[in-house]
Amino acid sequence: MDGVAPIIELKNASKRFAGVEALSDVSLALHRGEVLCLLGDNGAGKSTLVKIMSGVHQPSDGQLVIDGLSVRLASPRSARALGVATVHQSGGTIPLLSVSRNFFLGAEPTKGRGPLRRLDSELADRICLEHLEGLGLRRVRDASQLAGSLSGGERQGLSIARAMYFGARALILDEPTSALGVKEAAIVLKLMARARERGVGVVFITHNAHHALSIGDKFVVLIQGRVAAAFDRGEKSRDEVIGLMAGGEELEELALEMADESRNDRRRTNEYT
Repeated sequence: MDGVAPIIELKNASKRFAGVEALSDVSLALHRGEVLCLLGDNGAGKSTLVKIMSGVHQPSDGQLVIDGLSVRLASPRSARALGVATVHQSGGTIPLLSVSRNFFLGAEPTKGRGPLRRLDSELADRICLEHLEGLGLRRVRDASQLAGSLSGGERQGLSIARAMYFGARALILDEPTSALGVKEAAIVLKLMARARERGVGVVFITHNAHHALSIGDKFVVLIQGRVAAAFDRGEKSRDEVIGLMAGGEELEELALEMADESRNDRRRTNEYT
């Protein structure tokens, strides 16, 4: 990655809401062809960080940098125009529309001119299935079926394939495996691997350390809006990562306090016996 500007970089970013600091001095970088796992328990600041990177919020302090240039994103549409797409936990699909209509939603291919212009369903179906198959989703064979008939993992895959087709160079996946079973979560993890192979940078937001360690290249752990740790693959064990997410230092301090209290209790007992 040396000499190549990150796709997305946060430099000392903070975010305050009505005087409450949701994020404090957060720095991270996402490069092409890597999976950056953003870990943290509920309330750690992950959602706020996602909203800054996707253009929903702007940082109160610090910088958001895309392709080496400092930017202020006005909206998620601004982020998408720069190649940054966000896929939320639900997958963002419309259940009562077909798979291909969801794939092209708002940008459907057409044929004919003037008053005879109409949706080119055959082309839309073919392109949709080609890109789903290219990501390994071979179980979806009919692009005209309703998106609501797909599994959770397949709906995530549909949103990822759509984002990549429309030029996403960075994918922000917000808790994509949290509501899925083991097999469906495995599908999403494989999709991330396929995206990485194609040079796309992936930000994987999760509170599941096992999922993160199975796919991640780099890791950032958030606790109460601050970066508690940043490390590369192989530098920490699963137990160490879980300990960090649970606030391992705080737990250690609590254990020491309890040990001190226990010693004091024994000392007082001995004094009265």
